[in-house]
Amino acid sequence: MKVGGNRPPEQQDISSKVQNVGKQDQANERGAVQKVDRTDRVDLSGKAKEMVEMQNTINQLPEVRTDKVNEIGKAVNNGTYKVDSGKIAQKMIDELV
Repeated sequence: MKVGGNRPPEQQDISSKVQNVGKQDQANERGAVQKVDRTDRVDLSGKAKEMVEMQNTINQLPEVRTDKVNEIGKAVNNGTYKVDSGKIAQKMIDELV
């Protein structure tokens, strides 16, 4: 009986056959990838298009409404700025509901 390496002879044969099959599978996968159609397409619904337009409009608005800030700043400096606690309370309740 002749034993080569650490494995019995039939185990070595199985190992080499598995490696060959793996190489064939890789070659087949490479061929399949080359045949794939590489064009992508996206269809947007009317609602999605409307949302994109709204987002673009929002993005064009300034982050700070300087006219409001200046108006409130003047009122605070003049001592004429009044806080409507009823409106504040109502908005807090609306946000919770």
